[in-house]
Amino acid sequence: MASEAKMGASRLNRLSHIDERGEASMVDVSAKPPSVREAVARGEIRLRSATLQLIQSHTMAKGNVLAAARLAGIMAAKKTGELIPLCHPLPLTHCEVNFETPPSQDRIVITASAKISAQTGVEMEALTAVSVAALTIYDMCKAVDKKMRITGIKLLSKTKRFE
Repeated sequence: MASEAKMGASRLNRLSHIDERGEASMVDVSAKPPSVREAVARGEIRLRSATLQLIQSHTMAKGNVLAAARLAGIMAAKKTGELIPLCHPLPLTHCEVNFETPPSQDRIVITASAKISAQTGVEMEALTAVSVAALTIYDMCKAVDKKMRITGIKLLSKTKRFE
C-alpha cells in the first residue's frame, strides 16, 4: 500500500510538459488513438445592471457586444495553439460560445464548448474561448463601467469517446 501511494505521488510530481532534464516540452501524442473529445468551460463578467441594459438593448457605442464576444471567443479557440506555447494546434470540429444573464442582472455567464476528433483534448480551447469572450465584453464596455470583474473561469467537463 505504501508503494502504491509513492507511485501515485511520483505521477503527480511528473508533469507532462516537462522532460527528463526539467525543460518545457510539447507532449508527443502521436501514439495515442484519435477519439472524439469535447470540453465545456464557464466564466463570468460582473458588471453594473445599467451596463447590462446597454448591452441587451444594443446601444453600446462600440456595437453589438455579445455578437462580437461570441466571434472573438470562437476565433480565440481556433488559435489556442498559437497563444499558449505548449498547446497542440488543433483543427476544431465545433466551437460554441453562449451567454446567460441571471435574474440578479449583475453579470453575464459565459459558457463555451469545443469539440474535436483527435489525439489530445480541447480543454484549453474551451477555456480560451471563455476568457477572450469575457475580455471582449470588458473592452467594449470599459468606457461606461470601470468596475467590471472577470471571475470564475473554470473547466466544467471534458469527455472522450472512441469512434
